[in-house]
Amino acid sequence: LLRIVKTPEGEIELDFTSKKNGRGAYVCHDKECIEKCRKGKLLNRTFKQEISDDVYKKLVEDFSESAR
Repeated sequence: LLRIVKTPEGEIELDFTSKKNGRGAYVCHDKECIEKCRKGKLLNRTFKQEISDDVYKKLVEDFSESAR
């Protein structure tokens, strides 16, 4: 599983180490899972804030870079 974390500063990012401080949500280690979260606005509910499409795009980009 891949951890997505909301840092104490309020940023949403991927946590490949699963050790960053903040509230976390776990998704399967697959680009499509992040897309499903975006379409269903699942992270909005988890982190109790509006998550912009730009944040989801950055998550997908970070995931793609890590897969290399």
